[in-house]
Amino acid sequence: MESIGNIWLYLVFFGLVTVMLCIDFLGFKQKQDQAPSVKSAAFWSLAWVSIAMLFAGGLWLYLQQTAGVALANQKTMEYIAGYLLEKSLAIDNVFVWLMIFAAFSISPALQRQLLLYGVLGAIVLRTIFIFIGAWFVQEFSWVLYIFGAFLVYTGFKFLKGQDEDQDIEDMKLLKWLRKHMRITPKLEGNRFFVRQNGVLWATPLFLVLILVEASDVIFAVDSIPAIFAVTSDPFIVLTANLMAILGLRAMFFLLAGAAEKMHYLPYGLGIILLFIGFKMLMLDVFHMPIWISLSFIAIVLAVTAWLSLRYHRKQSDLNQG
Repeated sequence: MESIGNIWLYLVFFGLVTVMLCIDFLGFKQKQDQAPSVKSAAFWSLAWVSIAMLFAGGLWLYLQQTAGVALANQKTMEYIAGYLLEKSLAIDNVFVWLMIFAAFSISPALQRQLLLYGVLGAIVLRTIFIFIGAWFVQEFSWVLYIFGAFLVYTGFKFLKGQDEDQDIEDMKLLKWLRKHMRITPKLEGNRFFVRQNGVLWATPLFLVLILVEASDVIFAVDSIPAIFAVTSDPFIVLTANLMAILGLRAMFFLLAGAAEKMHYLPYGLGIILLFIGFKMLMLDVFHMPIWISLSFIAIVLAVTAWLSLRYHRKQSDLNQG
């Protein structure tokens, strides 16, 4: 599989990820039992998006000098399209985390701890899944059609709104964990395990951690096939994915109070996944230029945000009236 990635690019990128993680964990702080302010969360979210775009600029400069302007333009647009796609799908993941934390009454301080583990776990899992996916695409090109069909199916699920009224207590994984593990009836501070009368018990906080990591696995099953429709370059897939994941903690607290305002987000994601799925299924018939994919994703996200804010304003006016 052709890729612009080489050992030095990967080393530089993972070095950058390490620095960004340290900045995130050390810089994005809040008082022990308080969530960060919306202003702080917005600042840090903007910072992470800016860094992602600076990376795009650095990638373009590197490729322009080593491979020419044409390839630099192509790969940079693939990166930006993949980043927008992964960032939008990550927003839906954030809403699932909100639902999990609310169901278990997790305090802001514990949310911060769990999100730290969640981001680290997501980076490791996504990296493994991406390289496995790249190997499958290289060895079995027909797997792209399976990815495409799966994305079309997932897109229709988003449009039908099947997950709108999902109850955490109905999750099969949660039921299985409660059936096969000793779980304390209440939280035990920030501990995942406690020993009572010589017997080891898991706490509800451990259940939440498992659900957070499991949710990322579920969303990775959607997002990684989707980005392979944008680009088959493993380096671009990896960098766009991880850049979208970095800063998820700030985005979580930014969106914590805006969940009800994103009414049309699932429908926008459904349309994007349908578009990408059909694009993948039509690979042998029509090769769509990357600028069309990038423009479509950006337009759908913009329209979705506008319609959601318009809907929220109307609902607020009705409630006040």
